[in-house]
Amino acid sequence: MTLLQVEGLRKVYADGTVGLSGIDFKVEAGEFIAVIGPSGAGKSTLLRCLNQMVETSSGEIVFQGTKTIGAGNRKLRHIRREMSMIFQGFNLVERSSVLTNVLHGRLGYMSGWRGALGLFSKSDVQEATRLLERVGLSEQIHKRADELSGGQQQRVGIARALAQKPKLILADEPIASLDPASSETVMSSLHTFCKEDGIACLCNLHQVDMAKKYATRIIGIHKGQKVFDGTPEELTDDMIALIYNRPAAGGAELSGEPARQKETA
Repeated sequence: MTLLQVEGLRKVYADGTVGLSGIDFKVEAGEFIAVIGPSGAGKSTLLRCLNQMVETSSGEIVFQGTKTIGAGNRKLRHIRREMSMIFQGFNLVERSSVLTNVLHGRLGYMSGWRGALGLFSKSDVQEATRLLERVGLSEQIHKRADELSGGQQQRVGIARALAQKPKLILADEPIASLDPASSETVMSSLHTFCKEDGIACLCNLHQVDMAKKYATRIIGIHKGQKVFDGTPEELTDDMIALIYNRPAAGGAELSGEPARQKETA
């Protein structure tokens, strides 16, 4: 089942900078897709356009049969609660408890005044507690978020995203600021929970090895254009060099035009 469909997505900033240029792709239910590319390629812009944190210039985004571009506040709120986000900088309320941060994942299902007063239901608290146990943070539940390590904070971010009961998770460089051991823990957790819960994931990554290890599919972006879309096995060293604008084995370099995918045997 097609969960998300993106056609001709384009983003041009006020100063004329082109962030995205005609991006097309589909996401099927349950897919775990890694988006790779150099810094400034447009990976973060892409994710933020999908949930309309960044306004698009043109194109079409359809999520579960609903067009997100131009959606009213009420409809957009409904879309965002089923399209949760995990941020590179964790985006936690540092002075609040770990439990409260996870409960913030339920705000999209509450009235504004109940959310402002923190009037979470007993079932929400029980579910948030269960999720923290699931990510291995049951002993940290009442600590302030800023008392945790970076890897632990990102696992809180994962639990918060899961609390939304999403159909799709957008993970924007979730391991960019973490050490190798914490990166492995976070990626393993995210991949496992998405697989177990049947959640699709679009995950921006700088680490190609992580993309190849965990993704069912990889999208390569260069200068706002999609230049690769295939399986980890199809992502050759030459294609990686082209995505990152490095000299390939044959001496070719990417000049901004989409590269043709190489045929595999």
